[in-house]
Amino acid sequence: MPDLVVGPMLRYVDSTRASIWMETDRPGVVTVCGRWDTPTFSVHGHHYAIVDLEGYEGEYTVELDGERVWPVDRPSRIRLMPPEGPSRVMFGSCRTSVPHDAVHTATHGVDVLHAYAGSDKPLPDLLLMIGDQVYADKPSAPMLEFIAARRKPGEEPAKEIADFEEYAELYRQAWTDPDIRWLLSTVPTAMIFDDHDLRDDWNTSKDWRAEMARTSWWQRRVVSGLGAYWIYQHLGNLSPDERADDPLLVALKRGEGAEALDGFAARADADPSSNRWSYARDLGHSRLIIVDTRCARQLTPGDRRMLDPGEWAWLEEQIAQTSGRLIIGSSIPFLLPEGVHYVQNWNEALCDGKWGRLVAWLSERFRQAFDLEHWGAFRRSFDDLARLLVELRRPVLILSGDVHYSYLAQAPGPIYQIVCSPIRNPLSKALRLANIVTQFGVATLIGGALASLARIPRPPFRWRVTKGPLFQNALASLEFGERVTVVWHGESLDPLETVHDL
Repeated sequence: MPDLVVGPMLRYVDSTRASIWMETDRPGVVTVCGRWDTPTFSVHGHHYAIVDLEGYEGEYTVELDGERVWPVDRPSRIRLMPPEGPSRVMFGSCRTSVPHDAVHTATHGVDVLHAYAGSDKPLPDLLLMIGDQVYADKPSAPMLEFIAARRKPGEEPAKEIADFEEYAELYRQAWTDPDIRWLLSTVPTAMIFDDHDLRDDWNTSKDWRAEMARTSWWQRRVVSGLGAYWIYQHLGNLSPDERADDPLLVALKRGEGAEALDGFAARADADPSSNRWSYARDLGHSRLIIVDTRCARQLTPGDRRMLDPGEWAWLEEQIAQTSGRLIIGSSIPFLLPEGVHYVQNWNEALCDGKWGRLVAWLSERFRQAFDLEHWGAFRRSFDDLARLLVELRRPVLILSGDVHYSYLAQAPGPIYQIVCSPIRNPLSKALRLANIVTQFGVATLIGGALASLARIPRPPFRWRVTKGPLFQNALASLEFGERVTVVWHGESLDPLETVHDL
């Protein structure tokens, strides 16, 4: 009998259309609800389909070549987006895909996404997964077993993902637990990558790229990683209209397969302007803009930018179209604790030669060792976006992850930074204490002094952390009314913290 390898996943949804993505175990024709069908396309021996439904709400079925493959047990359901916008959006980041047994729960905590999927809690209208959906550089034990079975001893990269086949298995293990699979089949999802989807510190600096290019395996890894990201995550972010005009999807449907996908991924890495991973959606009362803060970077020493000129122009255009509330998804936080922001400003200046070549070399090592690569480490982009958001004069919510603790920061505007991290990958107690001391204690005192010593201009505004840090595994929800309520849900799904009236 035919089967689904991954999915079905409910991806793009608006007030009239819904898109369902899946990976099948063989080529064929996929039919949803007996009415909407499409043939699969194949890449590297794997078979995929994305089916667009028009004007349909309710339970759905999936067939492959006329044979039922979904649902397996409990039914999946499509709910279209209310025209006035969602009443609840949930988000989070940083989710390791280890087993849910007692041993792994002791080391990784409860998977909050898995707990939510198995509960009777009300489902959100949209789930945003904003980075580190998979860990290509830190695979689980089952993933390492899969790697060992197909690799020669000592073959690089040791204990990391190497090619598309391993990425396909990585996504399969992440998304096919029965409860997770059901949740992703019935809640619309939008996604963006962060570094671990490719590798820790991905595109931290020009030096980092040069170091990786000298390895024997990175080119294959980045091509496989971006290609797999396009297939498993990015394709479902696009609306049916955007996909209809997508030249890569057209090529894949023509049967060009691996050659087309790998060529696209290589170009996307070498020339970020050749492709856009960022995207925007109107959600009734709000405009959602998901920003690529990894692949679109300009890494030129002395003129580092979080977004290259083309990406920045696109973001300006999207913000200009906003008439209501603005929601920005940035996998890495825009507003860090102030002291850490100033330390990153200082480090960037030193990396660019402010205190000479030797200090620049040492500062680059420091930058990579301590992950100094957030918006504050690309000061010109931070200042440009800060001014733009203040001039907007309407509520702005910035949703982020990455840092493995959750918090709320507030700046004039009103501008709110809401961080939820991790879904399942907590810091050790020692690292929690270190973060409190260095990010909320020592750094607050010395960060400003270091920035002043290096004569770095002050940012356009001040901000402060008003809630947090929360170190537990968590998912956050935004509940929309006249104002927005934010709730961080912990491992028991009870509220860890609630903030009203944003």
